[in-house]
Amino acid sequence: MNKYLRQLFTAVVALFVILGLSSTIIMAVRANALNNDPRNARSLYHQLGAYRGAILASDGTVMAKSEPVNDAFKYLRTYSNGPLYAPVTGFFSINQTADRGLEASRSMLLNGEANSLIWQRAKAMLTGATNQGASIETSIDPKLQQVAYDQLGTRDGAAVAIEVNTGRILAMVSTPSYDPNKLATHDAKAASQAYNELSAGQNSPLINRATSQLYPPGSTFKTIVASAALETGDYQTDTKIPAGSSYTLPGTATQLPNAEAQADGVNGQISLQEAVAWSSNTAFAQLGVKLGASKVSDMATKLGFGSTITIDGTESTGTPMTATASTFPSDPTDDKLALASIGQGDTTATPLQMAMVAQAIANNGKLMQPTLVDHVRAADLTVLSQTKPQTMANAFSKDSADKLTTMMESVVTEANPQLAIDGIKVAAKTGTAQIGTDNSAIDGWVIGFAPADNPQIAVAVLVHNTDVYGSLAAGPIMRAMMQEALQQ
Repeated sequence: MNKYLRQLFTAVVALFVILGLSSTIIMAVRANALNNDPRNARSLYHQLGAYRGAILASDGTVMAKSEPVNDAFKYLRTYSNGPLYAPVTGFFSINQTADRGLEASRSMLLNGEANSLIWQRAKAMLTGATNQGASIETSIDPKLQQVAYDQLGTRDGAAVAIEVNTGRILAMVSTPSYDPNKLATHDAKAASQAYNELSAGQNSPLINRATSQLYPPGSTFKTIVASAALETGDYQTDTKIPAGSSYTLPGTATQLPNAEAQADGVNGQISLQEAVAWSSNTAFAQLGVKLGASKVSDMATKLGFGSTITIDGTESTGTPMTATASTFPSDPTDDKLALASIGQGDTTATPLQMAMVAQAIANNGKLMQPTLVDHVRAADLTVLSQTKPQTMANAFSKDSADKLTTMMESVVTEANPQLAIDGIKVAAKTGTAQIGTDNSAIDGWVIGFAPADNPQIAVAVLVHNTDVYGSLAAGPIMRAMMQEALQQ
C-alpha cells in the first residue's frame, strides 16, 4: 500500500511541477508574444480599452494621442499631421500589431503595462481611476521635420538630421508617407483594407526609407575611404594619389570614368582634397584597392556598417526600433573593391547610417548612438527615464576629422557653391549612385554638417530613382534643413 501511495504522491508532485512550469512559461516567458498575438481578442480589447499615452515632439507638439470614444474600445488613437510623423510614430491599429515606430518600441509604456508603472497601476486599481500610459517626449523638431518633408515632396526618398554632440535625431522623414489614422480607425474592415493597400508592393509607404531600406551610397562613401587613408598616417590633404580620366577595373576590361574633368587631376595625379572636392572615381577606386579591403572594411565597421542599429526601445518596453545593417562586401576581389570604394557594387547603406557618418566627422571622430526619445513621463508627469548621450565608437582621431572637414568644405566652396549658406561654413559630400538595369537611373545623395567650424547639425538626404546628380536632387534639401535648424 505504501508503495502505491508513494507513486501517487510522486505523480501529484510531478503534475504540480508541470503546472507551475507551464504557468510560468505562459505568464512570464511567452507573455509578450501571447499579448501581441493578433488572434488574442482579449488582449486587443484590453489594449484598445486603455488610455494610451501621448507621443510628443521636442516642443510639446502632440504627434499621437488617445481620445475617448463611445464604442467597445473606449479610446481611439489619433495622429495629428499623420503623414509627417509616421516614420517616427508608426501606428496602433485595431487589426495589426504595432510593429514599427515608437508605438511598437515603447508599447508597454504607452499602454501602462511596463514594470516601471506598477505603482501607478496599483494606485489606479485602489482608487478606481483609469490607468493611464506614459507619455513619450521625442527629440523631433517639428519645424525641421516639416521642412524636410516639404522639400522631399512627392519624391521617393528620405532625410535624417542628427544633433552632432548627442546623437539625438532631430528629423526623420520618409516619402512617400502614409496616414496612420487610416489604420487606427475602429472600423476593422476599413483598417484592414487600408493596411492591405499600403503594404502592397516593394515601394510600400509603410517602409521607413530612412532606416529600413538599403541604397548604394555612391560618392558619400568616399568620406569613409578618405578617413581610412588618413588614419594610416601615410596621407594628408595635399598628398598626391593616382587619378586619371579613366581607370580599368583590375582583372577586367571595364572602364571607370569620372563625371567631371577636374576629377581627372593633372598628369594622372590629384591631391586627396581635390579628389574629395571633385569626387574623383578614378582616384578613390585606386585608393581603395591600395588601402586594401581590410582597412576600408574596418573603418566602415567602426562607423556602424555591418550591424543592426537600435534606435529606440528594448524587449522590456516593446519591439525595439532598429535600422537595417548597412553593408560593405566581405573579402572582395580588387575589381569589386574598387567599385565598393566609390559606394557602388555591393556597398549599401541606409540614410540614417550615412547621417551617422557625417555626425562622426563633425564630432571629432566620435560616433554617437542615435536616439529618438528624450524623456518618458508617467501620467503624473514624473520622469520615468531620461536618455543620455552614448558613444558607439571612437572611429578615428580628431586630426583625421579636422582634415576630413577641410576636404568636405572644399566640396562646397570649389565644386558646389550652390550649397553654401551666407555667413555659415558648410561641410558636405555629394553622391550620385547608378542604379537599375544598365545603370539607367540614379540615387541622389548628400551628407554634411554645419557650421563646419562649430558643428551643430549633421544631415543625410537621399532621393531615390532620380535623373540628376545628387548635388542637384538632394543638395537643396540639405541646405534648407541646415538653414532651418541654424536660424532657431
